[in-house]
Amino acid sequence: MAAEPRSISGIHHVTAITSDAQKNLDFYFGVLGLRLVKLTVNFDDPGSYHLYYGDELGRPGTILTFFAWPGAQRGRIGVPQVAATSFSIPSGSLEFWSKRLRSLHLLESQPEERFGDRLLRFTDPDGLQCELVESKEAKGRPWRNGPIPTESAIRGFQSITLAEEGYEKTASLLTAMMQFKHIGSDQNRSRYQATAGDGFASTVDVLCTPAGKLGSLGAGVVHHVAFRASNDAEQAEWHQAISSAGYNVSPVMDRCYFHSIYFREPGGVLFEIATDNPGFTADQSADVLGTKLMLPPWMERYRKQIEQAVTPLKLPITGRAVQA
Repeated sequence: MAAEPRSISGIHHVTAITSDAQKNLDFYFGVLGLRLVKLTVNFDDPGSYHLYYGDELGRPGTILTFFAWPGAQRGRIGVPQVAATSFSIPSGSLEFWSKRLRSLHLLESQPEERFGDRLLRFTDPDGLQCELVESKEAKGRPWRNGPIPTESAIRGFQSITLAEEGYEKTASLLTAMMQFKHIGSDQNRSRYQATAGDGFASTVDVLCTPAGKLGSLGAGVVHHVAFRASNDAEQAEWHQAISSAGYNVSPVMDRCYFHSIYFREPGGVLFEIATDNPGFTADQSADVLGTKLMLPPWMERYRKQIEQAVTPLKLPITGRAVQA
């Protein structure tokens, strides 16, 4: 009899789409202060960049990634999709961020409150819906060499919000299989939190929007969300559990910095289970993360062609070119 997988401890990463890699880099590194922890290419589309941002080491729960598809049309946020990606910031830092984002004409609204937490809503250059949520227990480790003072810096994810036509089947997956706990509801929003782990990057909100418009994939839209598995053995248990529950699940895919399996939750959002290891220092030391185009071993023979296919990038602030 197959072993039951451990409870999901939280979010591993979120992957979205951008139409302009340089503008994306300028925003997430230069404005939000996230570290570019890996510059590589989309393993399934090696003519385009795949950018990874996170804390100083790109720890699980801090990783926001982008498929950079130049000139991609803007998608439409609707159902079933990740409607918002929320970052955790320290208690008392909302004023810093409000002033910073307002000065750049990025704020969508004044500070508001949700489940007792204060937050700001804004969009990135492609229209991706983002939030900064003030938390008394912001547990992540900020990048100390970034452009944001460490006392105000983003710590990692606070939550994701799923927009669904209905919520019952998605809620059942979260609670019965993934062992999240329902911790509250406010009108059409229900909140679930992982029962394993330390509470970091562990929250999923589900919006029930039966009259919502269908979303479309494109720039400014989340492609998928990944949840954490500690290791390959635990991921194998999840593969068996997901398959046994009647879902179509992909084989294990080697993403170099983690191993992945994919399936669609009942509402239709693409979920991934990703391993914590090997991590982003597997092929670069911590001090040089994100400063060079890295390719998986099976693509190194095509490096020259890949370098010719992608546009060189410059790091914001320093203006130093990312080395090919």
